[in-house]
Amino acid sequence: MTQAEIKLCSLLLREHFGEIVERVGALLVRAGAQPLRMLVGDTGLSLEQVKKALCVLLQHNLATFQLPKRGGVEYEARAERVLRILRYPRYIYAAKTLYGDTGELLVEELLLNGKMTMSAAVRKVADRLTETMEDGRTMEYADVSSTFVRLADTHLVQRCPLLPNPPRVPPPAPTLVLDEKEMYTVPRLNLTPPPEDDGIYWQVNLERFHQHFRDQAIVSAVANRMDQTSSEIVRTMLRMSEVTTASGAPYTQPLSSNEIFRSLPAGYNISKQVLDQYLTLLADDPLEFVGKSGDSGGGMYTVNLHKALTSLATATLESIVEERFGSRCARIFRLLLRKKHLEQKQVEDFAMIPAKEAKEMLYRMLSENFVALQ
Repeated sequence: MTQAEIKLCSLLLREHFGEIVERVGALLVRAGAQPLRMLVGDTGLSLEQVKKALCVLLQHNLATFQLPKRGGVEYEARAERVLRILRYPRYIYAAKTLYGDTGELLVEELLLNGKMTMSAAVRKVADRLTETMEDGRTMEYADVSSTFVRLADTHLVQRCPLLPNPPRVPPPAPTLVLDEKEMYTVPRLNLTPPPEDDGIYWQVNLERFHQHFRDQAIVSAVANRMDQTSSEIVRTMLRMSEVTTASGAPYTQPLSSNEIFRSLPAGYNISKQVLDQYLTLLADDPLEFVGKSGDSGGGMYTVNLHKALTSLATATLESIVEERFGSRCARIFRLLLRKKHLEQKQVEDFAMIPAKEAKEMLYRMLSENFVALQ
């Protein structure tokens, strides 16, 4: 990590968790994996203070522990996870736009507490919403529970790894296990008697939120390039694939034209023939946001996630170069992106820019590391 990132991690830990957690967390970010005795010695804190700080970091998924071969337990910071604290407001706002005030507060509580049981989160949010209601009305636990189920169904929250039945002689560090089939299975709750979900903890699935932001960017790009109907078709395809496509997959699961037609929003009145025409246009577009992978079911289509992200990133780079260096530099930059490698004479000829100007522009971009010399 760069020094600036390390400093930012330190400031975020101090702002959200206080000075003691910041001293322990910042040391782990700088020094890597450390045993408990080294943390006590290097931070100058008491053993009890270091233990409590580690508990906070582990509770919020900002650190992990491991049992190296040489023995003892070592703790390691998750620096990238610390930096994602900056995105907490965006996660909360996304939950609000998707599931209203109840979804917003559920995600907020889980982020504030790191890990919570479903019953505790539902009770807390229901009580908070009741406090804001007028005329003596109350928020029903069942309504909050149904929103929690919807968050789990769309994988925005997930179960935490569990501690299996402990052996008679506990090991130096526990081994946590997670049944992937149960990761999004919500327990049945009756919140009137004591809750029955003790030991089942939940956390926010940050990767799923990032997937949602990615999908929003793709839909917006399609709307800007083509029209609103095209973007709604792509949005439908992404929504149909959101829980069946891994976050790092290059493209979504293939969907038939018939499936897409049945899944379009109720108020979207386009015929099957018009849908097929739009899908053909999307598949033939040079940016290849949508690809065709077969002819069964009226045609099988996928969203090319990697190609779409590459196009969005390229457009962002080009706009940065144009803003900083001007349109002629942007023309050279786009040329190099397409051709990969060019000699200076080729740049002058292809970009149709005089030799002296082309040389100056290449040097300016080279001096600021926008292009490389090989």
